[in-house]
Amino acid sequence: MADEGALLFSDNEWTFERIANVTERIAEIAEAELALDTYPNQLEMITAEQMLDAYASTGLPMYYPHWSFGKQRAIETGQYRRGEMGLAYELVINSNPCISYLMEENTMVMQTLVIAHAAFGHNAFFKNNSFFQQWTDAEGILDYLEFGKGYIAHCEEQYGIDVVSDVIDAAHALNRNAIDRARRPRKLSTREEERKRRERAEFIEQHLSEIWRTVPGAAEAAAAPQEDRFPREPQENLIYFIEKNAPTLETWKREILRIVRKIAQYLYPQGQTKIMNEGFACFVHYHVMHSLHAKGFISDGALLEFYASHTAVTFQPDFDSRRYGGINPYTLGFAIFQDIKRICLNPTKEDREWFEFAGDPDWLRQIHFAMREFRDESFVLQYLSPKVMRDLHLFALANDPKGESFEVTAVHDDQGYRYLRSALARQIAESARSPDIEVVAVNRWGDRHLHLKKMDTHPLDQAEAKRTLDHVARLWGYDVHLDAGDVVMIARAKASPS
Repeated sequence: MADEGALLFSDNEWTFERIANVTERIAEIAEAELALDTYPNQLEMITAEQMLDAYASTGLPMYYPHWSFGKQRAIETGQYRRGEMGLAYELVINSNPCISYLMEENTMVMQTLVIAHAAFGHNAFFKNNSFFQQWTDAEGILDYLEFGKGYIAHCEEQYGIDVVSDVIDAAHALNRNAIDRARRPRKLSTREEERKRRERAEFIEQHLSEIWRTVPGAAEAAAAPQEDRFPREPQENLIYFIEKNAPTLETWKREILRIVRKIAQYLYPQGQTKIMNEGFACFVHYHVMHSLHAKGFISDGALLEFYASHTAVTFQPDFDSRRYGGINPYTLGFAIFQDIKRICLNPTKEDREWFEFAGDPDWLRQIHFAMREFRDESFVLQYLSPKVMRDLHLFALANDPKGESFEVTAVHDDQGYRYLRSALARQIAESARSPDIEVVAVNRWGDRHLHLKKMDTHPLDQAEAKRTLDHVARLWGYDVHLDAGDVVMIARAKASPS
């Protein structure tokens, strides 16, 4: 191990020894200067081809097979080889140990940067953010992925690839409406999952026998009591409801729905914390790289290479630029975390009017609190300052589809800042939210159709909604009605049981 003041590397070729030495130094800085609490790290070196494989499977280290992953792989491979897209320098898995994939093509400076960013920044966020703590199981996800992959492979052997693929198609169409937002998932090992799977099969048979014990007919429908409503309360988790209550769905298909649902639940917090997660990881790597330089562990040239990469990642094109694609989550998240530190150490009069913590010398405590207790929407509402709005040139527009022009609804004054912060938080929340479609009733005593209702006011894509309803009908086994406010859509079951 190098002494302080001795460079960890003098040229830009990475070796496993250099990576081990850099990781050890970064760990010391992360603990001593940033007080980061992380899972144990597991670093894995992969090629560009392996990175494309990881892209296709949403970055998970193992996944069940499905045609959509191969399609995505083919599309991204073509784009990469034509120079239309680049690859991430790393991927990181919310697991214990935390797995970080590093690209073989990276220089040693880039390996240092991504170890700080992923293996310590993202890692600490995964372990400590309350949203991840509540909704994911870093201890059990690898075991569960192994269980799911093995179970679906077994189903393909027993029932055929095409039949299994049809079930997964339907589950994927619904997986954004497969989230329990009010119930914490249970943590089970692979062995426990297999035992629970057998118990579920027995329970479902008894449960469904009780619910659907009577063949529907006109007399029963007329005599059914009004209070015998099923379900008694609207249900937001569509896959869970179908998994537990579909009248004729085979047990193995229910288990596939459960596997897709559990993985969707695991990925849910990532969509709710993109700005914070990337912003915090950038904040960590920025501090670490400067600390390594200050201690003499990396050269001036290495720091300049870092600046080039960091600036590219956090670059925000202007709204009228051809490169503009919305607000860069790296830019916004990093700017807010840096600003929290500034507000603590060098507050202005404006900062003191906006933030109670302004002037708190313990900036690290404020950074940790922000990282732990919020998700993107509330993070922006709590911490977006007028200075960051000015620095990023943020403003609000109202777009009337019937009008001939846009209207600027917020500019840089006190009232405008507050409106702009609220408007941005709403936009972030809406972009991460799936259509609010809930199960409101099942016609148990009649034709057994499933009645869904759209609970929000956002418009639906009619063609996509119809295709999704067809998937629901195939799983449910009977007709499905969707009350979308201004229209009622109906999907007919192709082969409704008599």
